[in-house]
Amino acid sequence: MSDYGHELEFGAFITPSNAEPRQVVELVRTAEAAGLDLATFQDHPYQPRFLDTWTLLSYVAARTDRIRLSGNVLNLPLRPPAVLARAAASLDLLSGGRFELGLGAGGFWDAIEAMGGRRLTPGQGVDALSEAIDVIRGVWDAGNKERFRVDGEYYQVNGAKRGPAPAHDIGIWLGAYKPRMLRLTGAKADGWLPSLAYVQGLDELAADNRIIDEAAEEAGRSPAAVRRLINVGGRFGHARGDRLLAGPPAQWAEQLTALTLEYGFGTYILAGDDPTALQIFGREVAPAVRELVAAERK
Repeated sequence: MSDYGHELEFGAFITPSNAEPRQVVELVRTAEAAGLDLATFQDHPYQPRFLDTWTLLSYVAARTDRIRLSGNVLNLPLRPPAVLARAAASLDLLSGGRFELGLGAGGFWDAIEAMGGRRLTPGQGVDALSEAIDVIRGVWDAGNKERFRVDGEYYQVNGAKRGPAPAHDIGIWLGAYKPRMLRLTGAKADGWLPSLAYVQGLDELAADNRIIDEAAEEAGRSPAAVRRLINVGGRFGHARGDRLLAGPPAQWAEQLTALTLEYGFGTYILAGDDPTALQIFGREVAPAVRELVAAERK
């Protein structure tokens, strides 16, 4: 594997807990003050302990100035794609181009069905997500004056008007692990967003990258068209060790630099709700990684 040359970005993956709603907002403001580029939230509309992620994204957009926002990832089975497309474009316009669209095919089907969603098999979920991407991009194509129609197996659009167009080209990032999802990422998505905790080591990351690259090339795209993002976790400490992301900020910087240069990742999103960790990640780790990668790229 190799470096795809993407500009480096760093973000936060914050729990949308409703126990202390203002604390969630303050964590985003802490991330922004620390220089982080992105704040993200998981989306489980069936989880009563969480704030509704879309409402939270909208509220946080109004309470911040610079940081970009995304679901990590939004639950497509409970968010119809045509409506989601207009909501995303609207939030992007209102926030000055600060919204990105992380999407997932769904997974907790008992809970989804309990909320009135349609139960799908994993394979059907991938097919539905593929159709949804077409619907979303079709709605955003506001310059096209033809009535929008999609006659899919899972989603239909019957002559809807297109628009609004978002303020910028919103990235569609997919949370993907299995081969079919990875191939869809390469063929249609702007980003791949796995979690490091859910993969079985660096060899698996390399293999997944190859699947994405091959699918991109088969679709006539450059593999570099797909940004590689990853949710990471760990702990900061004084002593250096052998474990990944467990040690001083300098060690984190060296290890994330290797993930960029050898495995192509360009966006690192720190999972956790510790404001001190967010500050260290933004003020110490991020600048160090940028410096190390820039030196190697020269």
